[in-house]
Amino acid sequence: MTFRQQARFWLIFVVGFFFLVWLFSGILLPFVAGMAIAYFLDPLADRLEERGFNRTVATTIITFLFFLVFIFVLLLVVPMIGSQLAGFLERLPGYVDALRITVGPYVQHIVDRIAPETLAGISDSVKGQTATAIKWVGNILTNVLSGGLALLNFISLLFITPVVSFYLLRDWDKIVAKIDGYLPRRSAKDIRQCASEIDETLAGFVRGQATVCLLLGLFYAIGLTFVGLEFGFVIGLMTGLVSFVPYFGMIAGFAIGMGVALAQFGPSVDLALVAMVFGIGQLLEGNFLTPKLVGDKVGLHAVWVMFALLAGGAVFGLLGVMLAVPVAAVIGVLVRYGLRQYLSSRLYDHGSDQARHTSLQEPTEDAKS
Repeated sequence: MTFRQQARFWLIFVVGFFFLVWLFSGILLPFVAGMAIAYFLDPLADRLEERGFNRTVATTIITFLFFLVFIFVLLLVVPMIGSQLAGFLERLPGYVDALRITVGPYVQHIVDRIAPETLAGISDSVKGQTATAIKWVGNILTNVLSGGLALLNFISLLFITPVVSFYLLRDWDKIVAKIDGYLPRRSAKDIRQCASEIDETLAGFVRGQATVCLLLGLFYAIGLTFVGLEFGFVIGLMTGLVSFVPYFGMIAGFAIGMGVALAQFGPSVDLALVAMVFGIGQLLEGNFLTPKLVGDKVGLHAVWVMFALLAGGAVFGLLGVMLAVPVAAVIGVLVRYGLRQYLSSRLYDHGSDQARHTSLQEPTEDAKS
């Protein structure tokens, strides 16, 4: 098979894959969720298997405990988050008024020292861009909710996902070995190398970063609640869960938390305590959690992750959000592999080799004389 035939085959394969995802996007959600859960839990099943457990027994124990914890969180934590979020949105106008009274004089002082015409132009531009951004995000959220949380999909998530997770987790090693047997023998080594890099990337991001976000969310939630911040639990939990995008989650949570604290406490020691909770959380993340649980092998830039999530949500709804990170990891690994092949090929170094060969062929002035 020539290179052109191989390229045509893989192009048809990729196009066909995304066409099938688009065609069956209405029913794929529980299967993709089950696959993600099985991938997330596979290391635990391997450890239990190493300790002498039968694979089916290990899978049964892990799946049962996972969904037991999930149901506990769904029944206990989600209503608490919903009530706090509803209360926060209800109190939001009051917080804005309190901030206007507290910070307004300082802002007005800055405004008076800047040309009003400049501020008017900046204000109009910011309003226009903000309205566009809100409309864009609203369309994405509408697509996600309407495409992913319909009643049928919700019921299928509850009943089909556990079954899919169990069978995929039980047969995970067999499935991997079967796929490895179908690889083209000539390219099997390169494909295994790419698959290993994809696995390291996903393991670092999905397993490691998910654990970091959960621990950070719990720390922020407990810490902000302990210092007495109103709606501190939901603010802290959301700050941690959005921390998979470096700096963005912390900055957004810090801004909201400090705004609520300023409106609630005013300039006081309590305001400093809220800031201290966020500072300690950042120290824990940067010095302990991320180095231990994620490491330096993630290979997914924050901007690339944000683009993948927004693009996936806009095209496929909640299914696209779930597929965004794996697809982004695959594309990133393939691009890096292609760059390595290019940098080691004559296509990259051909000019310098030719110039070096020409300089060696040409006689020097001394030789001519």
